[in-house]
Amino acid sequence: MTEMLDPGARRAILEAVDALRDDAVHTLERLVRCPSTLGNEQSALNEMARIYEGLGLAPRRVPTVPEQLASHPGFSPPLVSYDGRDNVVAVFTPRERKGRSLALQGHVDVVPEGAADMWETPPYEPAIRGGRMYGRGAGDMKAGIVSYVTAFKALRLAGLQPAAEVQMQSVIEEECTGNGALAAMLALPRTDAVIIPEPGPGLPAMYSAEVGVVWAWVTVSGRPAHVRDMQAGLNAIKAANAIAARFEDYQAEMNKAERIHPSFRGVNHPVNVNFGTIEGGEWNSSVPTRARIGMRVGVMMGYTAAQTKADIERLVAEAAQDPALKGATVKLEFKGFMADPCVFDMHAPIVTMAKRNFADVSGGFLRDYPATGLTDGRFFTLYQDTPVACFGPDAQEIHGIDESVGLESMHDITRTIALTMAEWCGLETA
Repeated sequence: MTEMLDPGARRAILEAVDALRDDAVHTLERLVRCPSTLGNEQSALNEMARIYEGLGLAPRRVPTVPEQLASHPGFSPPLVSYDGRDNVVAVFTPRERKGRSLALQGHVDVVPEGAADMWETPPYEPAIRGGRMYGRGAGDMKAGIVSYVTAFKALRLAGLQPAAEVQMQSVIEEECTGNGALAAMLALPRTDAVIIPEPGPGLPAMYSAEVGVVWAWVTVSGRPAHVRDMQAGLNAIKAANAIAARFEDYQAEMNKAERIHPSFRGVNHPVNVNFGTIEGGEWNSSVPTRARIGMRVGVMMGYTAAQTKADIERLVAEAAQDPALKGATVKLEFKGFMADPCVFDMHAPIVTMAKRNFADVSGGFLRDYPATGLTDGRFFTLYQDTPVACFGPDAQEIHGIDESVGLESMHDITRTIALTMAEWCGLETA
């Protein structure tokens, strides 16, 4: 085990983080201005390459190639082309490898802003109010990325650097497939531990477990007609809604107490089925020809994404046989998440070290957080058996209107990562 930090080094690192506080806020502002939704991540990836260069590291582009990943159990069917959207990584190498290696990973992609007119300030124009920065992606998870790069920068400012390899990974598609994380993980050597500064549930927390997720798309083609002959038509939107209704009983079944993993005991309704998109119809006075609905189905431990996929296929096939859908064509596709659930090792040294350092710098504590969503942490745990400490700043309204992150909380996470990196990797003079 690496020895506890020298008190002088610890003090120098914390003073350096404090000195970089304004710099971190400005870096976050630049990242939030990048509208890095699915397929538009280039600006944020380019910004990360500049940030890595500013740390004295050589950024490297890692492409996401479905043909190379398709046989991996962590692969998910892609939604869009990967051309021009390569992940960006950088690797720090010490003069002498004495400590344990570490990967610092975060995703640059953000979910769509929704109704921009409902935001108090525009979603990609960062605004600070009441000690919080507002903007899409500020919390999920650009503040976490800024924390890890600032932590590394602080060590250097203190005249120190890690005495072990440190990887930095900026990836795409955490919000829909995780294929960017999979590509970056496979392109680099396995490290002794991983830190992912993903935001928790709006309070200080360490991810202890996370559900799996399957995305599916159902397209119903009905029979168009003029509204005056409505009974002669088959309304594709109504038919799609009838299929969606089939999943209410399934959701209730999957949330029965005997199905819930011990990690999620006490969590209300951990397995969620969400119908997140619908598109269809041509004209208010025409019976709609076609409707497409997109769903997200949670997967509890003890169950797999493959089993959930089979359940979706069965339910949709049963719905298609309903007399009310006679004459309709039903098509089912799987694109996006095909992710298995994951339990993180809460006794792993990287986890206990991060918890201790957080308590020391903040006076609070990171509570265990079983998440009803998912992170890229699953790849390292499920497919590399690498311990993951997944914890991040106080983010609110992620995926919602007026998303924000607490800047004091971001500072605490930066200090925690800096001390944990120093202690985990060991130190040498810069």
